[in-house]
Amino acid sequence: METTDQRPIYQHKTMKETPADDRPREKLRLRGPAALTDAELIAIILGTGVRGENVLLVAQRLLRDYGGLKGLASVDLANLERAHGLGPAKATMLVATMTLATRIKALRPEDRPQIQGPEDVYGLLGSEMAALDHEQLRVVLLDTKNRVLRVALVYQGSVNSAHVRVAEVFKDAVRQNAPGIVVVHNHPSGDPTPSAADVALTTEVHRAGKLLGIDVVDHLIVGQGHYRSLRRLGLGFLPATD
Repeated sequence: METTDQRPIYQHKTMKETPADDRPREKLRLRGPAALTDAELIAIILGTGVRGENVLLVAQRLLRDYGGLKGLASVDLANLERAHGLGPAKATMLVATMTLATRIKALRPEDRPQIQGPEDVYGLLGSEMAALDHEQLRVVLLDTKNRVLRVALVYQGSVNSAHVRVAEVFKDAVRQNAPGIVVVHNHPSGDPTPSAADVALTTEVHRAGKLLGIDVVDHLIVGQGHYRSLRRLGLGFLPATD
């Protein structure tokens, strides 16, 4: 998922002085990779900072100096090695990571995962989302053949129709002209049984999808080791009309 790094720069001199929940590695374990900014992901790759500048500050400076992820991905190894705080080893790791990301993006459509049922969605996101200690709502963007275009993190917190703005659910799909989506959220309790609020949210999202011409393929609730498909349960999805 693309992110923007508009958060305040970390002012802590060392990562030990940073609250545990804000340290990139711990944050990834607790909240999943979709919750991290570009700078936090780069910080994990770099591992350590330099004297007077922790690794998050180094990552944020690199993004700022090179014009964001796109600019950083286009810098050659020789130039990166000369950047303050990198050197040959870190520059090599960064270039290798950026190259892998570029190759993944360039995969042929037929190489992308295809969603043929809720079990495929669970295989894609289930393990990661089941491990979260808080609720997240993600949207899997699909092409015309139900192949995965990308996964967008939409919301963190209490996932129900009273808190989630339906427009946010469709924002990335509209931007990327995705014809279909799958909505996925987790129950940290481990029990994936849909609540009344889950059903109400599904109805709102399905209704909005019909208006936008975007197929809401399913709404999956992830629990500990298993899941529930609201489509298969017949909950929240409006009947077809002529």
